[in-house]
Amino acid sequence: MAELRPSGAPGPTAPPAPGPAAPPAFASLFPPGLHAIYGECRRLYPDQPNPLQVTAIVKYWLGGPDPLDYVSMYRNVGSPSANIPEHWHYISFGLSDLYGDSRVHEFTGTDGPSGFGFELTFRLKRETGESAPPTWPAELMQGLARYVFQSENTFCSGDHVSWHSPLDNSESRIQHMLLTEDPQLQPVQTPFGVVTFLQIVGVCTEELHSAQQWNGQGILELLRTVPVAGGPWLITDMRRGETIFEIDPHLQDRVDKGIETDGSNLSGVSAKCAWDDLSRPPEDDEDSRSICIGTQPRRLSGKDTEQIRETLRRGLEINSKPVLPPINPQRQNGLTHDRTPSRKDSLESESSTAMIPHELIRTRQLESVHLKFNQESGALIPLCLRGRLLHGRHFTYKSITGDMAITFVSTGVEGAFATEEHPYAAHGPWLQVRGPFSPPSLLSAGSPLPPRPSLRSSWWCPC
Repeated sequence: MAELRPSGAPGPTAPPAPGPAAPPAFASLFPPGLHAIYGECRRLYPDQPNPLQVTAIVKYWLGGPDPLDYVSMYRNVGSPSANIPEHWHYISFGLSDLYGDSRVHEFTGTDGPSGFGFELTFRLKRETGESAPPTWPAELMQGLARYVFQSENTFCSGDHVSWHSPLDNSESRIQHMLLTEDPQLQPVQTPFGVVTFLQIVGVCTEELHSAQQWNGQGILELLRTVPVAGGPWLITDMRRGETIFEIDPHLQDRVDKGIETDGSNLSGVSAKCAWDDLSRPPEDDEDSRSICIGTQPRRLSGKDTEQIRETLRRGLEINSKPVLPPINPQRQNGLTHDRTPSRKDSLESESSTAMIPHELIRTRQLESVHLKFNQESGALIPLCLRGRLLHGRHFTYKSITGDMAITFVSTGVEGAFATEEHPYAAHGPWLQVRGPFSPPSLLSAGSPLPPRPSLRSSWWCPC
């Protein structure tokens, strides 16, 4: 639960927000990370020293459900001359390290990121006659923060979030989100590391799909060119009833050309997916060659997890040669040496460090495989083919129901364990399928790919 109060109101854990010139005795009592972020807010809003805040009643570090200690809400007058409307500006406090005493985040030094390294912001168009900011964006930000804390995945500019529901629980067409750098807030150096500010941008379903098929940064640039769809500061208008492609049909041509020229920078997704080895029947229910709904598949080893993670990370590097990096033998606790052990990337499970018998780690060549996707995951196969594989890249489906994965690799990808001679290969529960691909053959359930071994695909309804 949360309460709404001015940030200057006394509270059990949050004293009045000091400005940059706060008395030294008072500043010493104020959490240093919080003080540093407040300083950047005061720079931007010197006339609003005590904005309204949505405050977690029971802090996360005391067992409360809300990871964000505070969400401050400022009134931004915009810039009429630049066609930037007046709006509400929401800023979170809690994804970065506010306290420096390990109550929430582990301190890793001043040179790296503070906590998760970012805070969330959101800009909502102010409606005529609106005297106070709506509080629903604060709950939206708490929802994203819960995902970050629970999964330990971080966001980056250009990322998209499939929300599948109006952000304000109305009947709005704005049902998904993109993320970008906040246009006004500058990165802050705190005593516990650097904090950047990532702004949430509400988008329609059609705009989300275009971001997936092409890239998020490209769609953000298009949104900046349409004042009613965001404009230069990417302000969300929940009453927007048209997509940018309905407002300006020529923008679809720019997306299509971008897909054709650049492909997609979406290198993988978490999805409901599974695969079966049809080469021979499984010997028992625990055989990792059969991974189906309702079963508990074998866990990926730490080595496999790291290689899949690097696969997704490198998939974002559009201009570099696509490479599946070799498995790194130098590892501790399932993480590479240059990463903080308290943070997991998107493909690491809690049990990924478990010991796995040698026969499960050994790469196996398969003659026939059966791929299974739910409807939403299957709908991304054209993206996988058109936006990734036809551009010499790779695409990974990571199961959300188990620790397994399916990676499609094109002939231009180096370092894959699936080869031209053996295009279907498995490393424990990680399957690789190597191209070249024929889209009609891949999308036809039960159709073999002559003269190669057979590949089948099918769909199941989401549970």
